[in-house]
Amino acid sequence: QVQLMESGGGLVQAGGSLRLSCVVSGDIVSRGVLMWYRQAPGDQRKWVATITSGGSRAYADSVRGRFSISRDNAKNTVYLQMNSLKPEDTAVYSCKFDIDHIYWGQGTQVTVSS
Repeated sequence: QVQLMESGGGLVQAGGSLRLSCVVSGDIVSRGVLMWYRQAPGDQRKWVATITSGGSRAYADSVRGRFSISRDNAKNTVYLQMNSLKPEDTAVYSCKFDIDHIYWGQGTQVTVSS
C-alpha cells in the first residue's frame, strides 16, 4: 500500500513563500505521476501542478510563474515551492500519486493573510 504524507503548510503573509513536501512511501516516486491539488473553503478541489515520471512539469494558469514543482528521487519526495503567495492561494493542498492506482495524501493547510 502506497502512502503519501504532505508537510510544510502554515500561515504566511501575502507575498511570502512556503515549500510543501509530499513523501511517497517506497522507492517509487520516480515511476509515477505526482500532482498537487488544492481545495479552498466552499470550493471544489482544483489541480495545481504535475510532474511526470519523465520530469515534465505543468501548472495551472493561476500559479504559473509563482509555483514550482520538483522531485528528489533519493528522498522519495516531491516539492511544491510557492512564491509570491496571495490570499486566494489559501486552501488545503493535497498530493495525488498515479502509479497503476491512485493514491492521495491527507493534505496540509496553507493560509495566506492579506
